[in-house]
Amino acid sequence: MAEYTDPHGAEEMPELSDGDDDDIEEDEEQWQWMEEDSQPVTCLFCDRLLSSVPATLQHCTAEHQVNLVDVIRKHSLDDYGYIKMINFIRSRKCDASCLTGLPDASLPWESEDFLRPVLQDDPLLQTDPEELCGIGSGVSACPLSGAGSHDALLQRAQAAEERARLSEEALSRAMEDLHKLKLLAQGLVLNAETGRSGNLGTVAELREDEDEAYFSSYGHYGIHEEMLKDKVRTESYRNFMYRNPEVFRDKVVLDVGCGTGILSMFAARSGAKKVIAVDQSEIIYQAMDIVRSNQLEDKITLIKGRIEDINLPVEKVDIIISEWMGYFLLFESMLDSVLYARDLYLADGGSVYPDLCNISLAALGDTERHQDRIAFWDDVYGFNMACMKKAVLPEAMVEVVKADTLISEPAVIQTIDCNTVCLSELEFASDFCLKITSTTDCTAVVGYFDIFFDKGCSNKVTFSTGPQVTKTHWKQTVFLLEKPISVQAGEELRGKITVRKNKKDPRSLLVTFDLRDRKQTYSLQ
Repeated sequence: MAEYTDPHGAEEMPELSDGDDDDIEEDEEQWQWMEEDSQPVTCLFCDRLLSSVPATLQHCTAEHQVNLVDVIRKHSLDDYGYIKMINFIRSRKCDASCLTGLPDASLPWESEDFLRPVLQDDPLLQTDPEELCGIGSGVSACPLSGAGSHDALLQRAQAAEERARLSEEALSRAMEDLHKLKLLAQGLVLNAETGRSGNLGTVAELREDEDEAYFSSYGHYGIHEEMLKDKVRTESYRNFMYRNPEVFRDKVVLDVGCGTGILSMFAARSGAKKVIAVDQSEIIYQAMDIVRSNQLEDKITLIKGRIEDINLPVEKVDIIISEWMGYFLLFESMLDSVLYARDLYLADGGSVYPDLCNISLAALGDTERHQDRIAFWDDVYGFNMACMKKAVLPEAMVEVVKADTLISEPAVIQTIDCNTVCLSELEFASDFCLKITSTTDCTAVVGYFDIFFDKGCSNKVTFSTGPQVTKTHWKQTVFLLEKPISVQAGEELRGKITVRKNKKDPRSLLVTFDLRDRKQTYSLQ
């Protein structure tokens, strides 16, 4: 959403008066002051470049017979309404007649899509409509109508104070909400169950907060830059689509969690007839610009919203693509949304890609890392801080594991077929057996996943996030043991792993290991 500020700081737009010659001279001086440091402005209705916002308003009135101030007043446009109107005119390339005879009840720019600026740093969007015509304060500040400047400035100052007060209140509420979220994070108990039904309302509210934080994190460009620069990830998706055009030719494709739209554009270039790209985060607005910049807007339709909350413009799709994988594959629970889309929109014979995923475990022998993270607390500058282990140990670590610290063969603990798996199967328990390859101490268990683009593909594509191959942004997930376990080459280290969602934060994971009569629960959050 575009934000706009008064380009002249705290000072307001001076008024023009209908008074005598002295007033006119005064007004001319005020206009001259206002136009200092002004940015050039492109006219709304033609290609002419004007020197300032006031010059643009006068040009629109003289050349196009449209008084924008009258339009603002007639339809009682607030800040957002004004922004939408400007972007509507620019995006639709309307002529002046589009603003005449508009019904009061339904304006053509009511869609939230028109909050996104059409021009970068548009000076018209940096101008407060209240400064143009005094809307809300009752002050006739428009240069095309007069008012007593002293009273006008006084009322504007009062209006500015009121806006500042409301902003402070909003900031206070936001800080209070942030404090509540911090308390929530501190109060999470790994094995706590939701007890009484009276807590359900609170749990629902907290889940909404977590969802908001989750989608907000994907609104920043940095996380998308990291994913796009992950060549293993991005090139695997590209190779799957470019090397299997027969899979996409003339198909309708749904991209769940489209981000910058890279997968949607791969699909369009691979021959898809139509691609529908959905994302809840603010990055969708950048994706719209990216799609237009690559002349793919005729094939790709972008929709902002959660897939669970929106309606697609089609009844069924032939293919669902998504890069939903989180740490240890299931962290973030985005696969839940993909399965929702699959069950609601995927046509018979269609497919979800990637279609197959494996989760694997291996044993680690890294005494240096264990000393640094766990044994460190036994003696901290001569003080026993071993109690800190209870706080440190349950946090699974996401890091790049050195391949030479692996001391077992990998074991697949779960295989997920995205075309058939049920939501309930994303929580599971599995016995595992790690064949030890070195006589040493096992200090941790490492988890990672492999991805397969397989169904109906003449050129199958796969990639791994394991420690033996090129690193990815997913790295690996390390579960440190409180006390190392002595193991012998050739023996089998048997155990059981249980993976479930945290009831207080369904996007996080709780992973429990039963290993050599020891039981430890870890959290990924």
